Amino acid sequence: NARPPHPVNARPPRPVNVFEGLSTYSFVLSGDAVTVLFRLIPCDKKQCPLCPEEGFKSCHITKLLKHLQNLHWKVSVEFEGYRMCICCLPCLQPSGDQSKGEVHYHCIICSATVAKRRCEMLSHIKRHVNKGETDVQSTHQILHESNTDVQVLPNFKTPQKSGTFFNPKMKSNRQLIFCSLAVLAQEKSPLECLDAFGSTGVMGLQWAKHLGDSVKVTINDIGEQSVAMIRENCTLNKMKVLDKSAGEAEEELDGGDEYAGSVEVTQSDANVLMHLRSFDYIHLDPFGASVNYLDAAFRNVRNMGIVSVTSTDTGSLYAKTLHVAKRHYGCNIIRTEYFKELAARIVLCSIARAAARCNKGIEVLLSVALEHFVLVIVRVVRGPSQADESIKKINMLIHCHWCEERVFQKEGNMVEENPYKQLPCDCHKSMTGRSAVNLGPMWSGSLFNAGFLRRMMFECVQYGVDDILPLLKTLVCEAECTTVKQFSINPTPSSQEEGGVFIKVADAKEGSTDPGKRKREDLTKTTTKRLKNEARFEHPPFYYSIHRHAIGGLNIPKLNKILQFLSESGFMVSRTHFDPTGIRTDAPLATLTSVLQKNSAQSSSPQPDSHHEPTEKAEKPEVKGLSAAPEQDFTQDPDCE
Repeated sequence: NARPPHPVNARPPRPVNVFEGLSTYSFVLSGDAVTVLFRLIPCDKKQCPLCPEEGFKSCHITKLLKHLQNLHWKVSVEFEGYRMCICCLPCLQPSGDQSKGEVHYHCIICSATVAKRRCEMLSHIKRHVNKGETDVQSTHQILHESNTDVQVLPNFKTPQKSGTFFNPKMKSNRQLIFCSLAVLAQEKSPLECLDAFGSTGVMGLQWAKHLGDSVKVTINDIGEQSVAMIRENCTLNKMKVLDKSAGEAEEELDGGDEYAGSVEVTQSDANVLMHLRSFDYIHLDPFGASVNYLDAAFRNVRNMGIVSVTSTDTGSLYAKTLHVAKRHYGCNIIRTEYFKELAARIVLCSIARAAARCNKGIEVLLSVALEHFVLVIVRVVRGPSQADESIKKINMLIHCHWCEERVFQKEGNMVEENPYKQLPCDCHKSMTGRSAVNLGPMWSGSLFNAGFLRRMMFECVQYGVDDILPLLKTLVCEAECTTVKQFSINPTPSSQEEGGVFIKVADAKEGSTDPGKRKREDLTKTTTKRLKNEARFEHPPFYYSIHRHAIGGLNIPKLNKILQFLSESGFMVSRTHFDPTGIRTDAPLATLTSVLQKNSAQSSSPQPDSHHEPTEKAEKPEVKGLSAAPEQDFTQDPDCE
């Protein structure tokens, strides 16, 4: 009040800057357009949207505009009318660390965080232009899978660049897990199931949307951005979000629409959550190895519950990085023709050890190893005796380097004088040196359960998940070691056997009007389980690739013909999903080779014999103006060796 007012024709001095006359500015930050409103009021203090509060405190609007012009705008990168200003926020730091981070840029095309200088950001944009990637992507995309809408970021395929991750190639993995959960829902209702690494929440939303009140779904993730995305996807699919920490559910939907179900969303470390609460079904799908979460998963899983583990560290499991496999799984492996089955047995070995530490045993229900992942589903059985039985199935494998014959090492603690005698081949007699190697330790038991797989096929047909039906059919044939022609399935089984346990299932009512939907009154709410004293049927371990053991110069018969020849000889034989050219059989390699040699036809274009030299040398064409250089005899030169 003591300060005299300015004259009418006088104006307060203001700095000249690029923000002159603007009251709204947009900054590209973490892939989203963050709009910051500045009202040009002299007494207001504003905070810089691109700097932490500790680095640049709130100040007058005039000082803030100078700061934006001299720092962020001066070193910005322009692309098609957009300016990517430099960011000083701790975007690259962990969520709990709020210290000052390294200066960086956020790409408006791929939402990547380029934590380098301006010239590096220009090179990053130039690479996009050279690849033809010039479209500025929107902040979110909506994908559709199994009647579920998922909202993802533009770079959803690269978890290093985004807080959320969604891989469309893992659709078969999600469908297999859903069918296994649907089978368990018939034995016990309601189920408490956990998706420990929700990311976008697509898997948990499919559980809640299709199985309804028979499951209580909990979706967890440690990332704040992923949890926010899961909540948005729940609202997109009309799912009520339950938050036990807050004690209340979210607000009702607009327009008076009813919720299709409810989902509990939590933000916590997966190990902490599994130690605090118990579940009937737990799915682990971390980005990479899953060995760090196995102890917590088996700590509180309920009796007769199911644990499904998806491992995406195929580099170590498929014997590309042997030292990583030794560090994570504690086993010795090499690249073999059956490397995919080897990967599944290595994961099962880690699972069996983790369950045994909690005095629990496992019964393997399903093992699938495809190009991008290794999926293992096991049933948990409590008791020290069950844990001891599972540990007995962990053995070493003897693998021959020359013919790739293999056999599990016999049980016992005594040192064997000649372990080569266990191999069915005689390569150690004809070859000098050590011809075999010890691989493992690994799981030596069965990889499948035919009864559980048949029930999964039934649920697959009921819910219209037809994409994995051929895969399940191959798995059933592989579990029973039969061919496709001998395959038959009863769509409404009265009882199924799995893991030495008989599970009684009610038949569906006759005259059902809609076979694609499941009704609760058609199913029993109780299951009858009793242990079986007889020994279980186990399929032969490992498989042979017919192309690997094909004889040169001969055309081998088709795969189905080879299966027929081996079956007529009295051997168990089936195809395998691990390798499209593989045969799972209990016949030794020598028998398979003799069958291939006996039924193979002579090739129409025989290869020339490389041991005999041609009688006449090919004449070299002469070029005009040039004379052929005389051949030199290097044996006469004493300086040449």
